Amino acid sequence: MSQIAFVFPGQGSQSVGMLAALAERFSLVRSTFEEASDVIDIDLWSLVTDGPEDELNRTAITQPAMLAADIAVWRIWRQEGGPMPAIMAGHSLGEYAALVAAGAIEFRDAVGLVARRGALMQSAVRVGEGAMAAILGLDDEVVEALCREVSEGQVVSAANYNSPGQIVIAGEASAVERALHQAKGAGARRAVILPVSVPSHCGLMKPAAEALRDSLEQIPVAPPGIPVLHNIDVAAHDQAKAIREALIAQMYSPVRWSSTIRKMVDDGIEKVAECGPGRVLSGLGRRISRETEWLALEDPEALLSAARV
Repeated sequence: MSQIAFVFPGQGSQSVGMLAALAERFSLVRSTFEEASDVIDIDLWSLVTDGPEDELNRTAITQPAMLAADIAVWRIWRQEGGPMPAIMAGHSLGEYAALVAAGAIEFRDAVGLVARRGALMQSAVRVGEGAMAAILGLDDEVVEALCREVSEGQVVSAANYNSPGQIVIAGEASAVERALHQAKGAGARRAVILPVSVPSHCGLMKPAAEALRDSLEQIPVAPPGIPVLHNIDVAAHDQAKAIREALIAQMYSPVRWSSTIRKMVDDGIEKVAECGPGRVLSGLGRRISRETEWLALEDPEALLSAARV
């Protein structure tokens, strides 16, 4: 049987009504959300089920809601006898879900941690002062160079290396606008501002990252039972200090997603399961590695079929 890897989606994969089909068949969905809700005293399942969408999309709410969603799918996978993956990773916030699934961080500790992370990120930059944008159709090196060219002393840099020819940049709003103008002139197929309120994975998040350090140091971190590739260096760590430092640096460093998937494939992975709501990572993954089989586990039949192979 071919080895399977698991990837956990992060912010951007949330939606009102997510995991509804799974929730109809498995009580673990609602009970996992109730456990998370108990930690932060917010009814996450109600927000996920009924909205409003604006509230669910608030970073401080999205992060614990997505963590609960990812772990609910993971718990169903294990309940149904799905095999343990050989390796795991998570996209940005999804890295916390990967560490929970790997046994490095307790779920309840992680819920409080990501709620704090979201609140710190939301307050780090005033609304309108930061921005993120997607640039399609240019090589990574071209985007990196144009960010340097237009910075003029401001923050603007690569935030997510999502797939070949798809890179997200982040920074101060005016600098991001200049980078977009430059990207269009350089022949980008598309260059658009993203509808987000927080410029993640850039230097503007350094104060928030340092503020999260105290919270991270207060929770136990164990060696993962399954290797987890971290966003910042595409490496697995088993020491608590290294894991904490990776999570802190992740907040202001780019997500090296293309390199993460390529490493899995180079190490012999032939099948990757997206463990959480949506199909964002499966879509990106197919652009990175066409020969890899991709599974989206939000679908109950797909999950059961894959778990019982």
